[in-house]
Amino acid sequence: MDLQVLRSFQAVAEGATVTDAAAEARVTQPALSRALNRLEDEVGAELLQRVGRVLRLTPAGRVFKEYVDAVLDSYDRGCRAVAEVVDPEGGVISLAFLHTLGTWLVPRLVTGFREASPQVRFELHQADEKGLTQRLLDSTADVIITSRDPGHPLIRWRRLLVESLWLAVPLRHRLAQRQRIRLAEAAAEQFIMLKPGYGLRSVTETLCRQAGFSPLVGFEGEEVETLRGLVAAGLGVSLIPLSREAAGAQETNPDLPIRYLEVTDVHSARDIGIAWLAARTLPPAPQRFVDHALSVTADANPAGAAPG
Repeated sequence: MDLQVLRSFQAVAEGATVTDAAAEARVTQPALSRALNRLEDEVGAELLQRVGRVLRLTPAGRVFKEYVDAVLDSYDRGCRAVAEVVDPEGGVISLAFLHTLGTWLVPRLVTGFREASPQVRFELHQADEKGLTQRLLDSTADVIITSRDPGHPLIRWRRLLVESLWLAVPLRHRLAQRQRIRLAEAAAEQFIMLKPGYGLRSVTETLCRQAGFSPLVGFEGEEVETLRGLVAAGLGVSLIPLSREAAGAQETNPDLPIRYLEVTDVHSARDIGIAWLAARTLPPAPQRFVDHALSVTADANPAGAAPG
């Protein structure tokens, strides 16, 4: 059984056309079709069936794909381990992180690490909290950077820092002249929040409960910058990190019609940490990155963040 055929089967099973999979494998489309037919003969079952103009997995194909994924992942990790033995200064780091950390923390950590290890290559992925945990469990990421401890028995988590959250209000809001606020005072406000499944959503709901109310959700988004835009448009308030652009400029900047208020009655902050599989010995490059992240995060804080 040819590993390349398994990769092509995996690609088609995940939505690629046979033509695209053939181009990726550098074979003709008829040749790949014959190879997939031989694979079905070897397995002893139909794995793919045509539905309209696309191929879909059969029940047998879905079962087989789970094992194909595991085989290819094991093979790729074996190749990585050998490459890192041959060239310990090189290697690949598969890093997954929250969308909100892609504008400041991840670039700083990666840039700083590559200054000392320029031969290391990064594979970067973004996901919500649930997706990050699954990437570790599926071994599709070596390391994740997330806003909370996943609380999973197979995952080890270490805090990097604590990021403060501020109540963002429109510039012409009734509270906009304030510098500080008790979160309980915003109980009647319409909150703009991330969708369920995002860490910041659960943190916001927890803080509001601690302040004695359930937030009235007016709008939901998938990016913190979307929340900022909706707040600026006067559609509600939001508990979000203070943007670096806002630091020292929120009073007079007409392009930033938001006021950030310090919350005083609850500990308005979220943990940011790094995690990996507890039972897995990390390859040298990912382990060096974990060590690097833990050692430098005190110098990698944006406005409103404090070292953990």
